[in-house]
Amino acid sequence: MTRVILFFIASFFFLCFSRRSLGKPGTHGFYRFFVFEGILLLVLINHPYWFRDPFSPLHILSWLLLLASICFVVQSVLILKRRGGHADREDMPENHFFENTVNVVEDGLYRYIRHPMYSSLLLLAWGAFFKHITLFTAGLVFFVTGFLIAAARVEERENIRFFGSVYGEYMKRTKMFVPWLL
Repeated sequence: MTRVILFFIASFFFLCFSRRSLGKPGTHGFYRFFVFEGILLLVLINHPYWFRDPFSPLHILSWLLLLASICFVVQSVLILKRRGGHADREDMPENHFFENTVNVVEDGLYRYIRHPMYSSLLLLAWGAFFKHITLFTAGLVFFVTGFLIAAARVEERENIRFFGSVYGEYMKRTKMFVPWLL
C-alpha cells in the first residue's frame, strides 16, 4: 500500500512539473513525462529486492549503473549551468528555465554525448531493472528506453531549429547517450 501511495504522490509531482509539456504532445517534455513515470514504476516495483543478495553480479551491475546515473546528472547539471547560458524562448513556453540554454555546451560529458541527463535516466532505469528481472519489468525498461530515444530525437529537432547548423555539426561529433557507442 505504501508503494501505491508513493506512486500517486510522485506522479502528482511529475504531472505538475510536466503540465505545460503534456498539453503539447510534440515536445520533448511530453515524452520525458512517460520516462519519469516508467522509472518510478521500476523503482517502486523492484524496491523490495534492492538489498537482497547485494553482492550478486546483477546487483553489482545495478549499483554501478545507479552510481553512474548520479555522476552523469551531477556533472551535466553543473556544466550546463556554467556554460549553457540562458534566454527565454517564446517559441517554447513549455520549457523550464534550465532547459533554455543559449550555447551548445561541449565540455565534460557533453564532449562525448548530447544528452547526459537522459543518459542518467537511462542508467537509472536499467539499474533499477537489474535489481529484479521479470517479464513485466523488462517490458517497462524497454518502454522507458523507447520514450527516452523519442524525447532525445524531439529535443534534437528543437535544438536544430534554435541553434542551427552548429547543433547539427555537434550531433555528428557526439553520440546520443553512451560515449563511443549509442
